[in-house]
Amino acid sequence: MAATTQIVLRKKPNKKGLYPLAIRITKNRKSTYKHLGYYIDIEEWDEKNKHVSKSHPDYEILNELIHIKLQEASKGLMSLQRKNKDSTAYFIKKEIYKPSRKLSFLELAQEHLDELEVAQKYNRYSSDRAYMNYVIKFAKSKGLTFVEIDERFLNRLKVYLIKEHALSLTSVMNIFIFIRLLYNRAIKARIVKKKFYPFGGDRIKIKYPETEKIGLNAKEILRIETLTDLPPNELHARNVWLFSFNLAGIRVSDALKTKWSDIKDGRLYYRMSKNSKLLSLKIPDKVKEILKFYLVEKNHNNDFIFPELKRANIKDSKDVYSKLRAANRRLNKALKAIAEKAEIDKKLTMHIARHSFGNIAGDAIHPLMLQKLYRHSDLKTTINYQANFIYREADEALDNVIRKVG
Repeated sequence: MAATTQIVLRKKPNKKGLYPLAIRITKNRKSTYKHLGYYIDIEEWDEKNKHVSKSHPDYEILNELIHIKLQEASKGLMSLQRKNKDSTAYFIKKEIYKPSRKLSFLELAQEHLDELEVAQKYNRYSSDRAYMNYVIKFAKSKGLTFVEIDERFLNRLKVYLIKEHALSLTSVMNIFIFIRLLYNRAIKARIVKKKFYPFGGDRIKIKYPETEKIGLNAKEILRIETLTDLPPNELHARNVWLFSFNLAGIRVSDALKTKWSDIKDGRLYYRMSKNSKLLSLKIPDKVKEILKFYLVEKNHNNDFIFPELKRANIKDSKDVYSKLRAANRRLNKALKAIAEKAEIDKKLTMHIARHSFGNIAGDAIHPLMLQKLYRHSDLKTTINYQANFIYREADEALDNVIRKVG
């Protein structure tokens, strides 16, 4: 009986209740599976047509990935069949997906980048490609192997990045995390043995320096709101910033993607770009005033509220990413001018809208409610984030000590 390959949704959910996509290889009625590393809800799977249904937000991306992986498996199977080596399902899987011990760091990194591009994760693709180039430039070799990436290599790389490229310690740690990701993949694929792993234990530890998150206070935001005679680009930047702030600091990409159809019954319904989570927020009165400003440019209900994506090819994710990135730069440039006019000596960018919301919220709002507003998966993330803006207890303790001296 000829061997076959087919995409399936395995009926063994993970801890989140999501089911894994896998390539099933069958020979003589015995099957084995190669998981693709992606999980979906069982209701998002079209069993009849063997593809991800439109109810999944990234169904087009996942179906394209499935198509590519099936083609790879089919080519591998045909190659084995020509050599009469398709004896068992397990052997076929082993041969198709067998690792290459000669695979270099650059080659595995390129595989990783290709996967990000297929998944249309262009922001991550851009940063990881830059990280890869830093490593290759330092190594002065495209044939860099994982065995060569030892503790000494990483320590020398750290010095090189700080000294020659003036990178911050945070940026260096991001590059180390990128290397660690690929090293773990290399171990899993048996490209390198685990004993050579340079991270953890008494070896290289990845530890981020504490970062300072500073948001605007209520008086500073009021100064921004009451500025007059702003040129059109600054007026628009202020509107987008205040739109973000008044909606719990939603990210600039989500703000610019907002359509009129996302507003129903005085509420905003949107899906976060970062983690695809759904969110519903009441539209505050201040946001309603901003919406009125852009109402004259509304062509239809499915139109974007803000102009940045109106000329974008929505079906071309690269074009959308490019226009969002350029828009963020323009907005931040205008916000810098606004900060000067409002006599604010703090950094003012689109992302600072989120910090400002956290700063004003302080410890006045219960962490569980803030978690809901921020759409953090883990309450610890909310608590750690909000800790940057809570000073009352420390201030009271300091005053108590000083009063004893006085």
